[in-house]
Amino acid sequence: MTEGTTTSAAAEGVDTLSRLEQEGEIAADYLEGLLDIADLDGDIDMDVEADRAAVSIISDAGGRDLQKLVGRDGEVLEALQELTRLAVHRETGDRSRLMLDIAGYRAKKREELSELGAKTAAEVKSSGEPVKMKAMTPFERKVVHDAVKAAGLRSESEGEEPQRFVVVLPA
Repeated sequence: MTEGTTTSAAAEGVDTLSRLEQEGEIAADYLEGLLDIADLDGDIDMDVEADRAAVSIISDAGGRDLQKLVGRDGEVLEALQELTRLAVHRETGDRSRLMLDIAGYRAKKREELSELGAKTAAEVKSSGEPVKMKAMTPFERKVVHDAVKAAGLRSESEGEEPQRFVVVLPA
């Protein structure tokens, strides 16, 4: 019986991976069409990270044109991510948690936010007082929560979108 369960769990893992790869393929096709319409150059890279499809648009030409797709504070990127998730949903019928990065914006932002989360956690450890951070997007809050957890503290989100923020709490 255990053997069958193991096989079933392994098959489920393969099914999840192939489903995420399919999401990446659909997203890549959608984004290639968008790049063509916008007459922008970019290569599309697909991966599976932390149980979600991850698609990146990268440029060989320094990415200046792609900055238009990032927008101010990543606003255009967030909108394109939602549109891409909708395109995947339309094809598969399943809700997607796909992550989109353009010109390395999200990767750089993740690094900055991890440092901010660790720095804030150190401040809270030292003072023993909770710290309320500025309003952030869901992606930004997730990165900060992960950094705070890695530092051995806990955090929670408070407020209503789009003014939702992270509060880092003492141990």
